[in-house]
Amino acid sequence: MVKIYEVNVEKPSGEINVIIGYTHFIKSAEDIYEAVVTSVPSIKFGFAFCEASGDRLVRYEGTDEELINYAIKNCEKIGAGHAFIILLRNAYPINILNSLKNVQEITRIFVASSNPLQVIIGETDQGRAILGVVDGATPVGVENEEKREERKEFLRKIGYKL
Repeated sequence: MVKIYEVNVEKPSGEINVIIGYTHFIKSAEDIYEAVVTSVPSIKFGFAFCEASGDRLVRYEGTDEELINYAIKNCEKIGAGHAFIILLRNAYPINILNSLKNVQEITRIFVASSNPLQVIIGETDQGRAILGVVDGATPVGVENEEKREERKEFLRKIGYKL
């Protein structure tokens, strides 16, 4: 029998982005740390992942104690083997996602967002798995020309498009 439930991702106040995925080896802690800090040297982040065998500990790294503590707390609540979470301050997922995708141990990235997040968990006698992630809220319509132009102007204003 599979039990299904949701875990609300907790994060401190302010502009905090979250990345959730799967990784498969204890080496991940140091490799992910290196990928993040070499992408954005001034980044503030906390990382934790759920070791699925051996000692089965929540392993962690980071540059910001508050974000590290939130990453650990969220991993403990999620409890899915090899799941990881990164909380970011002073950077955006777009700044580090390509570096993360090149970390050999990362097998999947579920989400990268600053929205409220819920992780959908499946639990069996063996353990837990992430079934998916609820990212933000349901759309309420389709953008009109005015909103389309606002989107384009915004991306140019912040320097992501010329």
